[in-house]
Amino acid sequence: MKISKEFMLREIAGEYIVVPTGQAVFRFMGLITVNEVGAFLWETLQNQACTEQQLTNLVCEMYQVEEKVARQDVEEFVKALKEREILE
Repeated sequence: MKISKEFMLREIAGEYIVVPTGQAVFRFMGLITVNEVGAFLWETLQNQACTEQQLTNLVCEMYQVEEKVARQDVEEFVKALKEREILE
């Protein structure tokens, strides 16, 4: 899975915000804010296609958390992106 090119992550005043562009503006109303881990996952998925397990491993390495915690965060993040049709 990978982030759609129709969405961009911006950091504004210390907040990470997902902004729709192009045709996505018409079907997606609003903005999404993400935390630091969400921004890390976003940037990873923008640069390369990854599985949920690969993302979980990266979160474990980057943030030194248990796999169970990382997996739950990744699953919630991916679910939110899928519901909003942000993943390709």
